[in-house]
Amino acid sequence: MMWSNFFLQEEDRRRAAVGRRRAQEQRKPGLTAAREGAVKLVLVLAALGATLAVLAVGTEFWVELNTYKANGSAVCDAAHLGLWKMCAKRLWQADVPPARATCGPAELPGEANCTYFKFFTTGQNAHIFHRTTKKEVNLAAAVIAVLSLAVMALGCLCVIMVLSKGAEFLLRVGAVCFGLSGLLLFASVEVFRHSVGALLRAVGPEPPPAPQLTYEYSWSLGCGVAAGLILLLAAGCFLLLTLPARPWGSLCLKRGDPAT
Repeated sequence: MMWSNFFLQEEDRRRAAVGRRRAQEQRKPGLTAAREGAVKLVLVLAALGATLAVLAVGTEFWVELNTYKANGSAVCDAAHLGLWKMCAKRLWQADVPPARATCGPAELPGEANCTYFKFFTTGQNAHIFHRTTKKEVNLAAAVIAVLSLAVMALGCLCVIMVLSKGAEFLLRVGAVCFGLSGLLLFASVEVFRHSVGALLRAVGPEPPPAPQLTYEYSWSLGCGVAAGLILLLAAGCFLLLTLPARPWGSLCLKRGDPAT
């Protein structure tokens, strides 16, 4: 009888320990299925912004510089440049739309000469159509863009940790990273705009005279602006997911409650 009571007590202790362990496992932090689906959906949105950001930073169609059509000449000159590289092109005037007063667009086929900016290696300014770049402004735009990509990568890492490890506190950190990345992209675009203005004003005094130019922003800069907007939207969505559900529920009247 004594031994049977002992075994029964041991069995009760073992069952109680198993129950406590299961309760602790259930209390471990983790994402519900609905919440995980929402995080994944916003992550897809952020991934779209990240793709556009990488495409914008890696391509050189931020701005097109176009000369006016020369009378009696079969060719005209144009150029397009980005954060890292410049391409000067000689186009056939027969390919240029007749209604267009200037040479271009730069996507037309022609003789292209693409070079990376020397101020990243030797510190020298670049010369475009007898004009000189302001390397400090161009360097600032490139550095801000790279910093934006680095912060964006950190945000992606935080969200992946949330999905894989259930560390929900990192969701707010990821939201801040995506928002900061979008703001840095806008800052890079604005600094680049100032660099274009400085380039157009920096006319050299030596002959021959600099040709008259027009400029138009191209699709790479549009990708950068779209990426900044999408990253800010993703940051706002992630911040909404970090808010507790109870304050939102208390603001809504329950069905059947009388209106006050």
